Amino acid sequence: MSDARNSILTKLRTTRDAHPLTPPPSDFAPIEAKHWPPEERLPRIRRLMEAVHTEFIEATEADWPAVLREFLAREGVGSLLYAPATEAGKRLVEGWEGEIATPTLIPYDRPLEDLKPQLFGSIDASLTTTRGAIAETGSLILWPTADEPRTLSLIPHIHIALLRTDALYDTFLQTMREQRWADGMPTNALLISGPSKTADIEQTLAYGVHGPKRLVVLVVQP
Repeated sequence: MSDARNSILTKLRTTRDAHPLTPPPSDFAPIEAKHWPPEERLPRIRRLMEAVHTEFIEATEADWPAVLREFLAREGVGSLLYAPATEAGKRLVEGWEGEIATPTLIPYDRPLEDLKPQLFGSIDASLTTTRGAIAETGSLILWPTADEPRTLSLIPHIHIALLRTDALYDTFLQTMREQRWADGMPTNALLISGPSKTADIEQTLAYGVHGPKRLVVLVVQP
């Protein structure tokens, strides 16, 4: 570190310590007052997300791999990228049986550089877990990890997101508090409400420019 830079940083630290800032009072009452009955959360989330072209399929804990496989086969999807080290990834492999020949499962078990040719050239879809969804905004919560990196939800044309119905929240504030986000967060915590889309100056929408063209939520009931 140069002497000039060190001098500047020292002055900034001294000023900060000499004049500590007191955070202003925060009133969260308007947000805390927002509640939906448990039976209304999923319908609300679905309504808000379908309004922006998100798709939904439903399954149970026992049959979701088979339901997913049948859906992808009907859609003509040839390959599915998944995280093999996660519990969902292991469950997917265990339940990937039957007469349907496709799609092919591709594990995300290599460095990104090794996977790039397939990732950008031939992989059709990906599967990720979620940490739930928010009723107020109709948003999925993704929590990327080393076992399930953000790339899974960012590059393939179709993103399949596994949403369990025991992880539905009223608001973002409730989510952060109950999941204890203040204790530690990943590099990227993602809130996703629909497929990737952008618009030009004439407001013509285009899907998939900056991410998946389709977002499919696989709702898993107990």
